[in-house]
Amino acid sequence: MAHIGIICVPATGHLNTLIPLGYELKHRGHQVTLIGTLDAKEITEAAGLNFIAYAEKSRPLGFTPNTLVKMGELSGLASLKYSIELFRQSAIAMMKEGLESVREAKVDLLLIDQASFGASSIADYLSIPFITVTSTLMLNREESIPPFNFGWTYSTNPWAKFRNKLGYKLLGNLIKPIIETVNSIRQSWNLPPFQKSSDAYSTLAQICRQPVEFEYPRQQLPDCFHFTGSFHNPLSRAPVDFPYEKLNGKPLIYASMGTIQNRLLCVFNQIAEACQDLDAQLIISLGGSAEPDSLPNFAGDPIVVKYAPQLEILQKARLTITHAGLNTVLESLSCGVPMVAIPIANDQPGVASRIAWTETGVVIPVKKLTVPKLGNAVQTVLTQPKYRDNAKKMQLAMQKAGGVNLAADIVEKVIATGKPVARIG
Repeated sequence: MAHIGIICVPATGHLNTLIPLGYELKHRGHQVTLIGTLDAKEITEAAGLNFIAYAEKSRPLGFTPNTLVKMGELSGLASLKYSIELFRQSAIAMMKEGLESVREAKVDLLLIDQASFGASSIADYLSIPFITVTSTLMLNREESIPPFNFGWTYSTNPWAKFRNKLGYKLLGNLIKPIIETVNSIRQSWNLPPFQKSSDAYSTLAQICRQPVEFEYPRQQLPDCFHFTGSFHNPLSRAPVDFPYEKLNGKPLIYASMGTIQNRLLCVFNQIAEACQDLDAQLIISLGGSAEPDSLPNFAGDPIVVKYAPQLEILQKARLTITHAGLNTVLESLSCGVPMVAIPIANDQPGVASRIAWTETGVVIPVKKLTVPKLGNAVQTVLTQPKYRDNAKKMQLAMQKAGGVNLAADIVEKVIATGKPVARIG
């Protein structure tokens, strides 16, 4: 059996991708260790995985949630720019302070979050084989596909390709500080600089938790790229208390704006107002943005919790109102639940555009959000069968995709052969 290391962004959506995969690999007999900052320790150990910390002084417990407070108040380009600077600083911490922790862990293979910039350079420097795992919308670039941070509709028209090209140029200018920072440290390690973003991705295997049906048509992916579907597993998560006794038997609407872009409390107010006259019960998960008792009462008297046991609630829900974070979207689809998406920033516009493209929900950008628009969208998704039908089709596709079992199979094949694992079909 192998010793497998995990390097992951210490935010809930990212951890909820990599930890279930680590949990599955541990139950297959492997030793699994997450190497991260202290904010990832509790959720890692709750899943029964080993944990090794780095940057304990520069990034003490609470560092990540504190830095995300501001992001949770931002939207659009301002949020993206703030995120990029956080990722640049995280790359520095990883490469300068995480290097020795990775070395001392003595792992045989690394599973690296695609958004953990700098981690693959450590693998290169230490000659450790690694696999790339996508925790956000896949970041692989292709001019026929809109950049992840835009909510543009997919089109095969020449003008769309030109539009995408301009979008990638803008994105490239925005993320240039990250690339320059990583390449500067690579140079000090006598490693060649990355010429393009894909240089940082594994040549052994790239694992994407989107089902292929939830991605625009791709033509330029490497042979080692695999669509496996989502990895969620309630057994790998710490239990969350919920007042189940308050459920009244009416159809459930679950509203969550995630754990990052969740401090726009006006959005929660609009959600409550839009749902107050429905013959349904609304559950609002604040995602840790506030204590429910500290807030004024929402219209319609919804159930308001700091955190919700999301997988369990989605199994009972008729509709999800979401920020279009990939984790919530895939978990909704895995339960056959259609959505109303309110994308705010980062990859959420790209995820939302795929919701619209697959007709698994309706999209309202946060800057265009009004109570009447939201109310109409909720009614549309609840009353038009195509949205639930399409969500059910996606649920079936995800069940057939292989999920965490296929992802673990790919990891074990890389360990056994040391060679790239080509996708089938």
